[in-house]
Amino acid sequence: MGKTLNLMEASEIDEMFSALGPVTIKPMFGGKGVYYKGSIIAVEFQGDILLKADDTSAPAFEAAGAIRWAYEGRAGKPVNMPYWSIPADAFDDPDRMARWVQLAYEAALRSPKIKKNKGA
Repeated sequence: MGKTLNLMEASEIDEMFSALGPVTIKPMFGGKGVYYKGSIIAVEFQGDILLKADDTSAPAFEAAGAIRWAYEGRAGKPVNMPYWSIPADAFDDPDRMARWVQLAYEAALRSPKIKKNKGA
């Protein structure tokens, strides 16, 4: 998928998102969730960081050659997730990385919030 970093350390993730500010990293689904100001903006899965995108930002990711995360669902039908690989040229350019992580945060802000059921 994107640039693979086996067992990505929190410091490496922090550096990738430094343009935004401090992020929180939480374990999830065998990987990590990356949160900024309480919103999930990325996931780390199998050593890849995948940035959140939506209908507004996904075309920019696609145009930059990013790959959308999908898995095989029932009856072999692909299930597209709202996460995309980071365009390759961003790994060596902090300004480009800043643009992509900002787009991920903006997508997170537009995402509907899930209310927790306090009675469950």
